Amino acid sequence: MRKGLTLSDILVTVLVAVIFGFIYNLWWLPYEAIKPFGLHIEQLTYGMWFAAAVVAYLIVPKFGIALLAEFAAGAGETIVMGKFDIPTFVFALLQGLACELVFMAFRYRSRSVMVCILAGLAAAFISLPIDYFYGYMSEVATWNLILFIVFRLLSGAVLAGILPYILVKALDQTGVTRLFRSASQEDYDAL
Repeated sequence: MRKGLTLSDILVTVLVAVIFGFIYNLWWLPYEAIKPFGLHIEQLTYGMWFAAAVVAYLIVPKFGIALLAEFAAGAGETIVMGKFDIPTFVFALLQGLACELVFMAFRYRSRSVMVCILAGLAAAFISLPIDYFYGYMSEVATWNLILFIVFRLLSGAVLAGILPYILVKALDQTGVTRLFRSASQEDYDAL
């Protein structure tokens, strides 16, 4: 496998980012619909906004892919929204970086569900101080803040960790993702 990014790697990553840009923009609907129920239950849906980085990495496991995918998805979300939104760029950049650091820790060699869960957790964790800065987290009671954090981390693990893993595994079964990976020695031996 070539170490550097190829044009096809970047194009696949941008395609994933565009798709998730639309998903991210539409994801506000369930998030806002659940919000009135209280107790920060909407945080259980929050992890979807971290998923582009994990999906892109699982398809193209190379340096920089997670960061590029998440940032491009965040940029795409603002384009679809029709407004320039600095907080979205900040969230996307740092969430992509958090995922990238997890994948880097495993030297871009592991596509296991545990690595995906760790990446989702890292993105959720890095989003908390940003939310604190931009949001209202300092104004809620401690028990309520604990619910907020636990639900956000759980969502990161499930919606940005497990769900992308299942999605890409299903794509792997169809053979679609094989088009984007370099041929291995086993592939050449099979010929």
